[in-house]
Amino acid sequence: MSDSEIVRYELDGEVAVITLNRPEKRNAVSDRLIRALADAVTRAQTEAKAAVICGAGKHFCAGLDLGEHVKRTPIEGVHHSRGWHAVFETIEAGRIPFFSALHGAVVGGGLELAAATHIRVADATTFFALPEGTRGIFVGGGGSVRVGRLTGVARMTDMMLTGRTVSAEQGEQWNLCQYVVGAGEAKSFAIDLARKAAQNAEMSNYAIIHALPRVEDMSRADGLFLESFVASMAASSPEAEERLNAFLDKTAARLSHPST
Repeated sequence: MSDSEIVRYELDGEVAVITLNRPEKRNAVSDRLIRALADAVTRAQTEAKAAVICGAGKHFCAGLDLGEHVKRTPIEGVHHSRGWHAVFETIEAGRIPFFSALHGAVVGGGLELAAATHIRVADATTFFALPEGTRGIFVGGGGSVRVGRLTGVARMTDMMLTGRTVSAEQGEQWNLCQYVVGAGEAKSFAIDLARKAAQNAEMSNYAIIHALPRVEDMSRADGLFLESFVASMAASSPEAEERLNAFLDKTAARLSHPST
């Protein structure tokens, strides 16, 4: 299987759809897959306004390919982990928002990948797990930072120490995902969300995915100070002026209660 087959890439209008395509291995992340994913993510940044990552077969991603990992020396393990960090950082801190469509196993490195995306949609078949403790290893794809911040250190510790699995519904309560939909509906739902985000002002999307994580790391005063600068810069763009005038002229769509 070529790199273009192990990770499929499709441009659907302004949305790039990136599919992990190793279903016979539950989309476990091999060295070839991570390299192909890096290429697809880089491509999406150049030609799309939003992107969706999903998995072929019955599972999103069952994590690290342990058959490759068991053969690594300690220094090779460090370089391997840092390689994952680079790819996932490009997803989290790139030019466009990324959505993930989750189903089946979202385990170990699969959860680390999902955590690097900005919006996570899980269908009813989804289950989350971090079984590294039972495997004698430790998270290496950024999970100690991203997953810990999403769900809290205590819950992440529980998952890693006990091998606990978490359902989609529990995962939403724990902030592992933001949406739960019916079985088989995650991909289409995530693409619809990505299409909506692609219609936003490019500067607004960039500010949202870059400023908010930094504000979280700052003191209250520093966060408020940065917010003022980002708000001023975003509002001064020509696109912002056009959109604000459309709102004032009552030609822009109005918000409504979610029940309608």
